Amino acid sequence: MPHKPLPETSADGVSLSSVARKGARALAGRMMPSSLLVMNGTESPPKSEVRPTTSRHGRKRVALTFDDGPDELTPEYLALLDRLRVRATFFLVGDACARHPDHVRSLAAAGHELAGHGYTHQRFSALSTSELRSELERTQALLPASPRERPLVRPPHGALSLPAFFTCARAGFTVALWSYNSGDWATDRADVIARNFRERPPEDGAIVLMHEGQRWTLDALPAVVGSLRDRGYELCTVGELVD
Repeated sequence: MPHKPLPETSADGVSLSSVARKGARALAGRMMPSSLLVMNGTESPPKSEVRPTTSRHGRKRVALTFDDGPDELTPEYLALLDRLRVRATFFLVGDACARHPDHVRSLAAAGHELAGHGYTHQRFSALSTSELRSELERTQALLPASPRERPLVRPPHGALSLPAFFTCARAGFTVALWSYNSGDWATDRADVIARNFRERPPEDGAIVLMHEGQRWTLDALPAVVGSLRDRGYELCTVGELVD
């Protein structure tokens, strides 16, 4: 169920402008402990740096993430990532997990990190506290036990209000957003996605947003991975990046 990521919203649900949104994300990243909110895996780098900085673990790393699965293309994503020797983080939709439990098992067996993306793919900011807790718990029950003390969860569309954030936190989850948008939701051409990574490469420690269920994303992956490795990046899961 590919989607166009919606703008994050303020506490009262009003859409933030691009500039204000970036400022709000940066402020949240500084104010919130990484146990509750993660957007990247680096210490705050100086803006004057031209080349990627070295992240806290001493190596240049990027985490690839895939939203909205599992679906019919999941086995092909699995096979390709295995050939590319890449482990990634998959943010899975609960009702899709219920329909494709074999794909969930295959993802886990291949060593990928699995996390929740809501049960019905509704925006967390549109749900009541009880509805959101139900979505979180029902989805997590369909996933393998997380090795993290606080499992990761990603709000569908990246839409998150303050009440929804605190509901996730109180339910024992870490909200995982992203710091690099691949733009794979805005095109159906693999070459455009690959060009995005070449011309606007992610910084060290980036959490990269991509999607399942899209043939063009699948077709772009070899070029994307090759471009990142050419820049000296190791590819890892979000948990490995931030823990």
